[in-house]
Amino acid sequence: MTALFIITGLVINQIFSYAWFSDNMEDKQEQVMICRSKGRLLALHVFGMGIFLRYYHLLRQGYRVVWRASSSDNANFQERHHELFCMATDLSMLKLFESFLESAPQLLLQLYIWHGHDEWFILQYLSLVFSFFNLAWSLVDYRSCLRRSLPHIRGLPSGPPTVVYLLYKLFTITSLTLSYSLLLTLSVYTTVGLTVFWLLGTIWAHLLQTNFCTSTALELLYRGIIGAILVFSFFNVKGQNTKLEMIIYYFSCTSINVSTPLMLFFLKPELNAIIFFWSVSGLIYGGSLLGLVSLVWYYHFLHPKRSDPDEVDGLGKETPSARRIRTFIKP
Repeated sequence: MTALFIITGLVINQIFSYAWFSDNMEDKQEQVMICRSKGRLLALHVFGMGIFLRYYHLLRQGYRVVWRASSSDNANFQERHHELFCMATDLSMLKLFESFLESAPQLLLQLYIWHGHDEWFILQYLSLVFSFFNLAWSLVDYRSCLRRSLPHIRGLPSGPPTVVYLLYKLFTITSLTLSYSLLLTLSVYTTVGLTVFWLLGTIWAHLLQTNFCTSTALELLYRGIIGAILVFSFFNVKGQNTKLEMIIYYFSCTSINVSTPLMLFFLKPELNAIIFFWSVSGLIYGGSLLGLVSLVWYYHFLHPKRSDPDEVDGLGKETPSARRIRTFIKP
């Protein structure tokens, strides 16, 4: 199963990376100066080098923009600067895909296996903390890159807003994932429920008629990925006001977090004598409470207010990256 998760995340990332590179090549040939032919580009992605290619491309373009800034006019510099953030946002989105298609399922599998052991090593605890932090940070990083790539929208401020948003994602993801792991301990048929959650998230993305990709097949695949993300955390896929959807989503998550330890307490009394069960239950209740507090705190006090219209106009000729970003204009 671990190998399946790794291969799934890798293959899907390479598919989207290649498709986006191909869109850029058709839109503007100088966008992809590394690979002059689609055949060479395809070969690199077949061998799983798409992410490294994007890192190299971003660093190379960034170097050129910085060293040519003094000799370029302001309009050209601003255009190049915007293109860099569009490229960074594409890369951040691919890392987000990898986190929730590969890391999140592996983390859940590891938790399920480790529940059968009374003793853990310190490295296992550190691995869990790092994994949860990685999932939360992938969402924060994408949100930050996305807002910075939109010229008429304020970026995510550093300092307290970023920290609180990170804590909101960290606590909610941690508590929900731990609840899933306890439910799997209760019954492996919990996977059926997780599949239902994935289907509901995918259907929701389909009903919103997302237009993130240039092809129908990729768009359907993208909606399926959104469903996988929604199993672990809320994700605004259309850039619309989602206050009602967030309330429904986190009400459901809180219900799961509250009921799961209670179900195991009554249905599996043999676990009551294990310190690990009480520790996980405390993390679930504490994480759920702190996550909701951080969520309310961020959106009520720290969210960057926005006065720009729903659509960003005046960007000139848009690259495919910019067109993808336009689907997330709402904060």
